[in-house]
Amino acid sequence: MNKYIKGSEIILKTLILEKTKYIFGYPGGAIMPIYDALYYYINHISHILTRHEQGAIHAAQGYARVSGKVGVCFTTSGPGATNLITGLADSLIDSTAILCITGQVSSNLLGTDAFQETDIIDISIPVTKWNYQVTKAKDISYILSKGFFLAKSGRPGPVLIDITKDAQLELSNFKYKKYFNFFFKKKKINLKKIEKAATIINNSSKPFILIGQGIILANAEKELKEFIEKTNIPAASTLLGLGALKTENILNMGMLGMHGHYAPNLLTNQSDVIIAIGMRFDDRVTGDLTKYAKKSNIIHIDIDESEINKNINTNIFLLGNCKKILKLLLSKIDRKKNKKWKKFFIFLKKKEEKKVITNDYYTNNIGITMGEVINYINLFKKKNSVLVTDVGQHQMSASRYFNFTCKKSQITSGGLGTMGFALPASIGAKIGAKNCQIICIVGDGGIQMTLQELGTIMQHNITIKIILLNNNYLGMVRQWQEFFFERRYSYTKIINPDFLKIFSSYGIKYKKILKRKYLKQDIKDMLNTKNTYILEIMIEKEYKVFPMITPGNSIEKIRLK
Repeated sequence: MNKYIKGSEIILKTLILEKTKYIFGYPGGAIMPIYDALYYYINHISHILTRHEQGAIHAAQGYARVSGKVGVCFTTSGPGATNLITGLADSLIDSTAILCITGQVSSNLLGTDAFQETDIIDISIPVTKWNYQVTKAKDISYILSKGFFLAKSGRPGPVLIDITKDAQLELSNFKYKKYFNFFFKKKKINLKKIEKAATIINNSSKPFILIGQGIILANAEKELKEFIEKTNIPAASTLLGLGALKTENILNMGMLGMHGHYAPNLLTNQSDVIIAIGMRFDDRVTGDLTKYAKKSNIIHIDIDESEINKNINTNIFLLGNCKKILKLLLSKIDRKKNKKWKKFFIFLKKKEEKKVITNDYYTNNIGITMGEVINYINLFKKKNSVLVTDVGQHQMSASRYFNFTCKKSQITSGGLGTMGFALPASIGAKIGAKNCQIICIVGDGGIQMTLQELGTIMQHNITIKIILLNNNYLGMVRQWQEFFFERRYSYTKIINPDFLKIFSSYGIKYKKILKRKYLKQDIKDMLNTKNTYILEIMIEKEYKVFPMITPGNSIEKIRLK
């Protein structure tokens, strides 16, 4: 006879069978039965107690992005559940596989405005890939397994499962069967379109590859490298595609987008064929859609059919897993010389180096720049370093200049642009990649949005290298105010606290740099220490990130100053 157990224990048994090793969460009344059961499973699942529910889901995101696994988080009902919404939206737009379990009031109280009752199902519909409310213990294992499958399959995304308190306490027979939907295996790659795409590429004279995060999600870095090197085609990455191709690769032309590199932005509209792989033609990449890539045949490779022809009309779309598609294309593609075409990239790259990068790295006329900080980080960081950034000027500078040398090494909030993302995400990243060096770069604005997660670092003894770039401004907004609002710096100047007192209270080693002459050695010392270290660096107040494409303009209007 099968043993009847509580729904709360069914949850944990199912999580274990789904190979969950870590949970990020925060307890409360409506999820207390699950936490009570968790007490007896401490040797099977590790729980990371964050200081806020938003911190829990961002940590789960960092874990998912660096490990390729589903990130799991727990929260209670009401405010605990609603505090997940930003992270759910972030996960949906950045295609991050997350499974959130929220506690809920007992089913007999649903709809009565009971204490901490919130209709999280209706609230979260627009920001989840799938959500479901469980009111019976017998349904828990099936729904959780389905949630894991949906979070990871196809285009990854967030799943939220709301479980009522009585379902957590109810006794039920535990039966686990791993969920699988055979529909996902029925999709076949159109081989005729593969042939047609190969012909177009082989006949091109100015081909260009745009690398999106789809490469990373499909674990297709090896196939991408082989494809690029066989064809000899220049390539550039979206913000979330960075790290799919090593920075040092001779055909890597840098980053696309509003603050991306000069050559790939300028030459996109000169290409005759664009091969877009696992990217969605975001407005920050395309600029004015009416002037984007009008001379190009566009081949779009993506697993999500809803992205095809959504923003840019394609000539050929190849629907499916980009790892499989690149393998099929590889056997049909000829190597191209592309000498003249590559010379254009090299010429423009040198122009950017002269007018932007040299000043960012070596200027002595103004205060410390973000570019020179990243340059020194590159000198002393480990080869397995993972970059985690918040949102703002430092995000763009770090993404442009960081030397990506390993897989899954770029973790940032791309589509939603969530300030406060980096600190908790770096916690999850370190847990998901214990042997990697996690470098967390934040601004003085963003770090104060989730500063409390230093408590999580302290309690769980998590080792992260944190670089706080402080210019006493909300830097990116201030830059826009300078350019577009006649220097009316309306509420972008920040009066910051004494960070030494805050960081030292958490037992974290800290140092502040005011002068350039100490910069190189202090960065080296920070990266070589074994424990968590926060290095606050005072940056030039009116530092600006270039190149820049002003909003609403064509990417050809990219400016260097």
